[in-house]
Formats: sequence, C-alpha cells, structure tokens
Amino acid sequence: MRSRFGRLLTLSVAAGLVAVAGLVTVISLQAQVPLPGLHSEKPQDRPISTLRDLNQAFIDISATVKAAVVTVSTEKTLRAQVGSPFGPQFGGDPFLDMFFGPHGGQQQPREQEYRQQGLGSGVIVSADGRILTNNHVIDDVDSIIVRTFNGERYTAKLLGADPKTDVAVLKIDAQNLDYLKIGDSDSLHVGEMVLAVGSPLSENLAYTVTQGIVSAKGRSNVGLADYEDFIQTDAAINRGNSGGPLVNLDGELVGLNTAILSSTGGFEGIGMAVPSNMAVRVMESLMNDGRVVRGWLGVSIQDLTPAIAKGLGLEQSGGAVVGEVVPDGPSREAGLQAGDVIVSVDGQAIENSTQLRNRIAGTKPDTRVALKVLRGNDQLNVDVTLGELPSEPGAKAKASGLEDRLGFSVATLTPQLTRQYEIDRKLSGVVVTSLDQSGAAARAGLREGDLIRGVYRRPVETKEDFTSALEGTKSGEMVLLQVFRGSGGFYIAFNIG
Repeated sequence: MRSRFGRLLTLSVAAGLVAVAGLVTVISLQAQVPLPGLHSEKPQDRPISTLRDLNQAFIDISATVKAAVVTVSTEKTLRAQVGSPFGPQFGGDPFLDMFFGPHGGQQQPREQEYRQQGLGSGVIVSADGRILTNNHVIDDVDSIIVRTFNGERYTAKLLGADPKTDVAVLKIDAQNLDYLKIGDSDSLHVGEMVLAVGSPLSENLAYTVTQGIVSAKGRSNVGLADYEDFIQTDAAINRGNSGGPLVNLDGELVGLNTAILSSTGGFEGIGMAVPSNMAVRVMESLMNDGRVVRGWLGVSIQDLTPAIAKGLGLEQSGGAVVGEVVPDGPSREAGLQAGDVIVSVDGQAIENSTQLRNRIAGTKPDTRVALKVLRGNDQLNVDVTLGELPSEPGAKAKASGLEDRLGFSVATLTPQLTRQYEIDRKLSGVVVTSLDQSGAAARAGLREGDLIRGVYRRPVETKEDFTSALEGTKSGEMVLLQVFRGSGGFYIAFNIG
C-alpha cells in the first residue's frame, strides 16, 4: 500500500509541475532585438502526458541552450617586490636606503611576475560571435579566451563594458554560430521555471545545467552594482557561472547569472541575474554609441517611506519623493518641484526610488515620458523630455585637479570593490579605479586594482584621508605610496605632475 501511495504521490506532484509549466508564457523581443535563435519549435508547447515527456522537454531545452554557452578564461599579470630582508611591506623603501644603503648591503629586492587566471561564462547572442557576459569576469585582464561548445578556442575582443550594470560585450572571429534568442525579462513571473547554464568552479565542469524557479524580481541594494534590478533564482549558481545564461522554458535568454548571496561562499539557493532587457539596452548602447547613454530626469530622489508620507500629508507609501530639482535640468523645465511624489512613468507604477532610477536610466535621452505626480492633495500629469545623464555629475570638477596631476583615480574600499578587485576583506585603504598608462605613476609600477594603504608613511583609510595626505604637494615633488597587491606590500615613488 505504501509503495502504491508513493507512486501516486509522485505522479500527482509531476502533474502539478506540468500544470505550472503549461501556464508559463514569455513574450519574445523579436521586434526590439531581431535574434531568431536556434530553433523555432518550443518544447514547452508540446503535450506532456508522462514523466518521460517532461524529462524530454528539459533535455531538449538544455541541448538547445548549451550550444550557445561559452567558457570565458582570463589571465592577467601581477608584479610584486620579493627578496627584501625587511619584508615586502618595506621593499624599495627610499628612507631605509638613505640610512643603510640598498638594504644594508643585503639582497636587493626584485620584481617578480605572477600569472592570475580567472574563469567565467558567457552566452552567444549573434551568429557572427557577439557574446554577453559580466563585466567582473573580464575586468582588468590581459587576455580573454573563449571556448565554444564544440571545443573551439578563440581570442576574444572586448567591444565594451559597463561596470554600473556589470555587463560586458565580447566578440570572437567566427561565423554561423548557434546563439540564443533574447527573451523579455519583464514578462517573467515569480515561480516561473528557469534553467541556468555555465562553468561552475572549473573548466572541467563547463556546460553545467541547473534548474529552479524565479524566486523574486527587482532585487536591489544588494551591493553588486550601481544599477540593480536583479532576478533572484534558486537555480544553482556558483563561482564560474558568472556571465552564463538564465533561460526560460522557451530556451530564451532572460538573464545573465551574476552572483550568489552566501555566508559560506557556496550555493545557498539565492542567485542573482541581470535581466535580459537591461543587458540588451547596455549592449545596444555600447554598440551604437561606444558608451552607455542613460536618460536623466535632473532630480534627486528617495523612497516614500510611511514617515515621509505622513509628513507630506499623504496616505500612500509607494513612490519616489523628489528631494531636489537640478537647475536648468529637464524636470525644472517641466515644472517638477521638491516634495513631489512620482507614482508612475508612462502608466507603469513606481514603488520606490530604485525602480524609478532604473526605469529612467534605461530610457534614451530626448524621450518624452509621462509622469503621474502627487503634490499635496493634487494629482498632476507632467511630461518630461529626458536629458542625458552626465558622467559622474559633480565628481570631475572636484577630483580633476589632484587626480589629473597624479595620473590615476582612487575610491574608498567598499565590499563591491573588494569583490571586483579580489582584495582581502580584512584590509582597508583606497583602491586605484582608473590609471593613465602614460603617467608617472603607471611607469613607476602602479596598476588599476592596487590598494593604497599609506601616503608618506601616513595610513589612509578613505579617499578623504588620501586627498588630505597629498594636500599642498607641489608639482615635481616625490609622492611615496604604500601599496598592497596580491599577497604582498611594497612602495611606489614617483614625481607628481
């Protein structure tokens, strides 16, 4: 009796799965992104009357998707000072040389090169070899090698990358490749079945397929990127899966697997994927404009919390509050005011400031958008023609003086930068985020991703500490930086411009 009941229960669960699968519908973006894909037949549309039919449907989808997935191998060269009897943190210290000669006549420190290899995944989205992956997979590397499903290896060219969304576009010199059709991530439903494909942990595990559901949509404020609108899934995602596709039951690309949220570093059923619609907008902007062009309202915004709503005399708590309107910006011209609450854009409800920010940033400049706004007890319709988001508004003027003279830019070390540049989480300081390769600092050996822990033997914890330590440094004077890279520390000295 128990055995027969167990079989009946299994079939009942399977029937429930079939019913869910039959309800899933995803609208293709063929009009927006003319990528016909690998096959026109949709496995999920075939009648499923047995467990074998369900099993075969997953087999067919997996086979279709795997042919368009690639393994992305990267390599970069690291250099570190070795051989100093005073330890790596004092290697090449000019002050010690002054009193003791070159380390008291002991062995002179020398620079040694190390090769650091990385692994990720990607998905082919055009027959001529265009590939989508994550920016953090290919950021600050010397070479990118792509291996296709049939075992062919290609040297990939980086066409463009956007750290703010963690999306990058590669190109390999090949034709007639299998590729994935791009689906509409906005049409995904929580609970919808999805597959994740990639190369977890090592190249030997390439083309691993895992299955799960969409656990949530619109995840933000998780510290992975500046613009976050992640799809959350419980399909297993591990290190090396980054950049691989998340696909629906049509075999369409609906997300780029990006990260796991884990307290142990292993799979815990909380994976994040960049929505395909966001990835496509970034890719098209990189291809058409050579950079990512984003829309701009010209306002500062924040969430409408219950406390703020009460202070403004409003009953609802959904929406984005305008904190400040930028002079001469698009919103000022349209008549928006501080204290206005934006509750919808082009008829789509706005629940919070992150949703509004992503929606506007993903819209092209010069586009006219219709805003529904609450102003006190009045509801207004305001049309705004978007401007173009300035590059780091306000930052260039503030930083251009010192950083232009130094030949590099720095930022206070954050959890996101720690992951991006693979820095020990126990360390603090400022990280080099951009570098003029022709500048004196680069010629002296400084590299992007280096952690600066001290200036003139003075410890620095933040960008403000760094700026303060160099305040008053005159042109032609020597700058001494205590730098940490890889597993060792050393000094770099150069003359400031």
